[in-house]
Amino acid sequence: MRIYDLGARRVIVTGTGPIGCVPAELAQRNTNGGCSAELQNAASLFNPQLIQIIQELNNEIGSNVFMGANTRQSALDFVQNPQAYGFVTSQIACCGQGPYNGLGLCTPLSNLCPNRDVYAFWDAFHPTERANRIIVQQILTGTTEYMYPMNLSTALTLDSNNI
Repeated sequence: MRIYDLGARRVIVTGTGPIGCVPAELAQRNTNGGCSAELQNAASLFNPQLIQIIQELNNEIGSNVFMGANTRQSALDFVQNPQAYGFVTSQIACCGQGPYNGLGLCTPLSNLCPNRDVYAFWDAFHPTERANRIIVQQILTGTTEYMYPMNLSTALTLDSNNI
């Protein structure tokens, strides 16, 4: 509400991504390349509660000011099927050390992939620029599976009609 009180009329709140599937967790939890069920479960509990809070805030305000981005689902799409999105892997980070390049920070001593555009993750936690573009596309034009209560393009269209 602090942001709304300062004058914001459209706020996108992102949920958590597929935290159990990032290279850091694959390296540290030794899941043989599978996502950490415990962390994935935590993310699956958090995101619906976030949407509930957004719904309550919007009801209180009487307008759809707050929009929720289901970044977990957006990222999970390319994590579960990287080849469909042109990635060679969603398990190994482009830059890092250790198993899955998931240990430590990206430094001059790190392993570095030859082409970051074919990796879903840049480092132990963060998607590559190309992967982030996929997530942003869902924020712009995605269905309610990805955005609640509407995507950004719809919100911008509504706002332009009210000018």
